[in-house]
Amino acid sequence: MHIPFHKPYIGERTLEYVREVLSSGRLGGDGAVGNAVEEKLKSLFGMKHALLTTSCTHALETAMLTLDLHPGDEVIMPSYTFVSTANAVLRAGGRPVFCEISELTLTIDPRDLERRISKRTRGIVTVHYAGVAAQMDAVLEIARPRNISVVEDAAQGVNARYKGKFLGTIGDCGAYSFHETKNYMSGEGGAFLTNSEEIARKAEIIREKGTNRSNFLRGEVDKYTWVDIGSSFVQSEVLAAILKSQLEDLETIQEKRKHVHETYLRELRELEHRELLRLPVIPDYSSSNYHIFYILLRSEEERVRVMGKLKEAGVSTTFHYVPLHSSPFALQHLGTSGLRLPVTDSVFARLLRLPLYPELGDAEISYIAEKLRTILH
Repeated sequence: MHIPFHKPYIGERTLEYVREVLSSGRLGGDGAVGNAVEEKLKSLFGMKHALLTTSCTHALETAMLTLDLHPGDEVIMPSYTFVSTANAVLRAGGRPVFCEISELTLTIDPRDLERRISKRTRGIVTVHYAGVAAQMDAVLEIARPRNISVVEDAAQGVNARYKGKFLGTIGDCGAYSFHETKNYMSGEGGAFLTNSEEIARKAEIIREKGTNRSNFLRGEVDKYTWVDIGSSFVQSEVLAAILKSQLEDLETIQEKRKHVHETYLRELRELEHRELLRLPVIPDYSSSNYHIFYILLRSEEERVRVMGKLKEAGVSTTFHYVPLHSSPFALQHLGTSGLRLPVTDSVFARLLRLPLYPELGDAEISYIAEKLRTILH
């Protein structure tokens, strides 16, 4: 049996919507389809402002540029995240500060976060890992009295919730990913979200190359021109058409992924009871979107062995982030050689991601579980 790690979900209307855009002759961004998708995002997730971007990386860069960071300004984030989270801060002129994650959820640890607050702290990035929410109340309680901005890196959190509120909609602004590996995808793509009118106006200028083109399109000025720094972050109509079909199948995709996740739990619970692995935890305050299914093994050596054996059995798996504080760039340019984050390091060494996509069948999951039982016996 050959089981790939990932297969993108393609809905029945995807090709139809792409053909319509190609036939229209209007392929650039900010067209009718892209505007409709932005309205859909606002409606689905209860937001005042949603701007499609070419990637979640660009949504994060937009968020950081709205903070008007200056040299020496710090933004705290978990070390266990994708490099885009830190790059966005650096490109905006700030300095990333890395903190610990919770052993339970693999999201930012509020206690360690608070210890790393300084007079230079301007922002906090919460990374919602695997579709499970960070402890947003605790983060906001730390940030609000200090007037520190909270940015949600919800790349993995589209359609997941914290205490009933959608991830990406709770802090000052949020960033979504629609990369082909995500639950809802456009191949490449992302979105910037905020309920703040002031932040939204800044973001519009940033994603339109530093111009006031959005004001011009609304008829607020008679011509548009360069007014601030920015870049070209607007998503094309072709990608928006793919995303349109994905959002129409939002709940179908969610239910299929939930079924895969719950089937894994049933199949692997015995191994957890025997303390051969640890399964993911979804706290009561979090409603997951089931983006990732991972297991935590007992050591890095065991993870390497299990990965190899599963590969021999035709099952594609992968580990996840190399912690940013231990990366060559951080060691050389951010002086992190003395930083100790034991939970982060332990999770990195032991975490193994299993295949998860909507069309993954029960028989395939049972096969994976059987192989794991044999390998870990």
